[in-house]
Amino acid sequence: MMMALLVALAVSTGSPVQGSEVEGRPNFVIIFCDDLGYGDLACYGHPTIRTPHLDEMAATGQKWTSFYTAAPVCTPSRAGLLTGRLPMRSGMTSNQRRVLFPDSAGGLPAEETTLAEALSELGYATGHFGKWHLGHLPEHLPTRHGFDTWFGIPYSNDMMWAGEGVKRRDAFANPKSAYWNVPLMRDEETIEQPAEQDTITQRYTEEAVRFIRDHADEPFFVYLAHSMPHVPLFRSEAFAGRSLRGLYGDVIEEIDHSVGSVIEALREEGLAENTVVVFTSDNGPWLPYKEHGGSAGLLRGGKGSTWEGGMRVPGIFWGPGQVAPGVVRSQGSTLDLLPTFVEWAGGELPRGVLLDGVDLGALLRGGDSAVEAAPRDRMFFYRDEDLFAVRSGRYKAHFQTREGYGQPKVDRQDTPLLFDLDVDPGEQYDIAASHPDRIEAIRAIAEAHQAGLVPVQNQLTRRIEPNKAR
Repeated sequence: MMMALLVALAVSTGSPVQGSEVEGRPNFVIIFCDDLGYGDLACYGHPTIRTPHLDEMAATGQKWTSFYTAAPVCTPSRAGLLTGRLPMRSGMTSNQRRVLFPDSAGGLPAEETTLAEALSELGYATGHFGKWHLGHLPEHLPTRHGFDTWFGIPYSNDMMWAGEGVKRRDAFANPKSAYWNVPLMRDEETIEQPAEQDTITQRYTEEAVRFIRDHADEPFFVYLAHSMPHVPLFRSEAFAGRSLRGLYGDVIEEIDHSVGSVIEALREEGLAENTVVVFTSDNGPWLPYKEHGGSAGLLRGGKGSTWEGGMRVPGIFWGPGQVAPGVVRSQGSTLDLLPTFVEWAGGELPRGVLLDGVDLGALLRGGDSAVEAAPRDRMFFYRDEDLFAVRSGRYKAHFQTREGYGQPKVDRQDTPLLFDLDVDPGEQYDIAASHPDRIEAIRAIAEAHQAGLVPVQNQLTRRIEPNKAR
């Protein structure tokens, strides 16, 4: 059930114009990668991966240096992006199963209001292209959560193993689509199984561009969620061997080309001045896969961890008529996209719902001049259902630590670790002994936050019978 939104639409007072500008509302495009690291783009410091389109976005738009995802793994991260709420609040995280699988019965609860639903009520056309991973049963699909159309895969591209007789390490070293029986879906129907993954980035892009062109005369929201660079890695023939970084670099350079195709379509349709494009990732790089995984740059850790490398990701906002250019060092999060976009579109936020996201509009429109008005001053770092760390201002306290996938040990800190992220973004130098007041202040924030959590049904632990799994 979608919670109703009260609509307050802006009134156009100028001369007649085309498209969504008639109502004064921008279009929104979110380009969301899977397992892309903080250090994987040239504009974030990578020395050998070429990303000219993203570099241009960063140079002419905003590059955020402290932009966070909602969780260090994909299902809860995606739930946080679309709801503006920490995944704990919707039951979309679990200590038993970290993400949804083909035998999962759960999914994003119907009572959660998604960004697509909120914008749909404001008159936006909504399209999702790419990975969903918020439930594969019919009642959980994107078309039941506010999207007019969907073209993509229901979960990660390494699920539904079908490579009998092939060693998994060999399958990842030389991936073939047939090794993973992942379905490709349009709306609520499977149209290809296994999905042909060599061309999947290209096809997601083509579908998103077609949607933009088809809806150029009305406001629209595009959610382009690439399957890559999650392993197994695939890229189309045109990008094979192009990057100095090898297969992983080929994949990132094809994603960059996809970004360029979206920007080109916006410009050709005369929509660039009235569209906000966001590029980011669901979590940090999957480090155990070595050269098939990405880089967190100078940050510590990667996917699965609550170190900065697990949850601090690239965050680029572009919109020549909407976003003030600059480098933003204030905190931001994927949690903030729902309130930011709904407010920007002239709507009101859901009543009676506790949002963890904040409106970043003043920073996006004002750039560096609005830094003093930065609305986010803290970030909560959950690993599954447990609060591991809290950032308040420039300081981050770790109450528990774990390095990520492949590192089973959890270290509970009798005295929390403390890092000054302005001075030490790599979290190398614990300063807890000299700042006990900071520790106590952050501990109080954590306790107040956890006292306000309301138990809900866990969605990730629910299973269906194996013969009914998609």
